[in-house]
Amino acid sequence: MRSGTEELFVGIDLGTSGCRAVAVDAAGRVRGTSAVALPAPLRDGAQVEQDPTLWWEGVCGTLANLSAQVPLRNARALAIDGTSATLLLADAAGTPLGPALMYNDARATAEAERIARIAPRGSAAHGATSALAKLLWLQRRHPGAHYALHQADWITGRLSGRFGISDENNCLKLGYDAVARGWPEWLERLGVQSGLLPEVTVPGTDLGTILPEFAVKFRISTSCRIVTGTTDSTAACLAAGVTAPGEAVTSLGSTLVVKVMSPVPVFAPEYGVYSHRLGDLWLAGGASNSGGAVLLRHFSRERLEALTPLLQPERATDLDYYPLAAPGERFPVNDPHWPPRLEPRPDDDAVFLQGMLEGMAQIERRAYRLLEELGAPYPRVVYSTGGGARNEAWRRIRERLLGVPVIVAEHEDAAYGAALLALRGVQPSS
Repeated sequence: MRSGTEELFVGIDLGTSGCRAVAVDAAGRVRGTSAVALPAPLRDGAQVEQDPTLWWEGVCGTLANLSAQVPLRNARALAIDGTSATLLLADAAGTPLGPALMYNDARATAEAERIARIAPRGSAAHGATSALAKLLWLQRRHPGAHYALHQADWITGRLSGRFGISDENNCLKLGYDAVARGWPEWLERLGVQSGLLPEVTVPGTDLGTILPEFAVKFRISTSCRIVTGTTDSTAACLAAGVTAPGEAVTSLGSTLVVKVMSPVPVFAPEYGVYSHRLGDLWLAGGASNSGGAVLLRHFSRERLEALTPLLQPERATDLDYYPLAAPGERFPVNDPHWPPRLEPRPDDDAVFLQGMLEGMAQIERRAYRLLEELGAPYPRVVYSTGGGARNEAWRRIRERLLGVPVIVAEHEDAAYGAALLALRGVQPSS
């Protein structure tokens, strides 16, 4: 099909500092990308807020830029991902009643204590940063609220005109039971106003066409379908290409995040482990405090680049490090006082760096082994994303220690994963 008439599928990723869009064709090939920066959230101690209208402005700017690159008149579907546990309350028209509480807003400590007394141990709604804790805090301050909406929900509602609808992934930290596929009865005992809770759908569920006014505004097809979205981390895993049990993704960013596709759900809140439902499978994982941030405490980026060619991945240093920037670990060890272990330090910086990379690979292996003990499969292949994925020596170290192929993901952009969700959301089931 000629590029001027081929169908396009659009994914939008809403982060805290920017909005990004990707358009793909029916084969998943990228046809256009666009990004717009957003002002940083406002912080005041444990409080982290952002005006939702900034998200909308970001979406408008991103789609305007994208429409200048590709013919959005051929867009068949659009999906949005957003930060998990970011929540706002809105009135019956979908107008926000105040700023959104961001994913890392931790003001709802009293509400979290109430949740801890009532919610099942395996629920992802524990903790002051959960969407449920935020909802309990917000509903007392906005008694006239009509909808509780996640970041992706609100933008999806604006584009489709249908508020009060969410997806199984975003609702997990709001208390949704993804196994039973319903809102649990214990939410009533917490005093949750049930009318605020959204209708929960499978990610990629067709909500109808884009509102005509926005079709004109963005020069997008009036028949473009808006489908329900997902969380940013789930979209990033979709982008990496995990689709079958045993396929895993390790994100090598400031922290070390591991996720594996599992036929069964795994929940272990003491390790921060929970599972997102994806069809009949589950994306189970957790995050270590180790990662790239530790490396940058010891070396500049320029020094890391200079040392990397000197590494010898096939010759282990046997330094047995546990690299942490500060005491405290959450996964695969749950100990707030777990000490960093970076001694002895050799005179050779390249050996020291390799020892740290080996230590992180050992943590990664231990994390996947723990997920296996909890019921998930051990990976048969690991896709790498994040800045560290481009380090070939580290990849070889990890492949040796993990004992499975380690592949740099072709795509890792969450917006690309959202675009794939849009594509799958309107494709006939095979």
